[in-house]
Amino acid sequence: PIQLTLFSKPGCHLCEEAKTVVDLVIDKFKAEHSADSSIELTEVNILEDQALLEKYSEEIPVLQINGATHAYWRIDAERLMETLNNLTANE
Repeated sequence: PIQLTLFSKPGCHLCEEAKTVVDLVIDKFKAEHSADSSIELTEVNILEDQALLEKYSEEIPVLQINGATHAYWRIDAERLMETLNNLTANE
């Protein structure tokens, strides 16, 4: 499965926008791909982990795909979809 991790915090308007973009891309991805292509989103509140707070406080939201940073501050829907499609094509 493709694992997306969104690092954010409550009250962050960029984080809310990023979540909306990620949700829309996931919905589109699932609609365009077979049921075999699984994708999971985990949201992480950086305020609950001091190390994450120190690491990401100036960059949130941060989106990782399979543990690698894909984007921060703003999530580009087209770029995210392209990356997900490429990951699926390489399976």
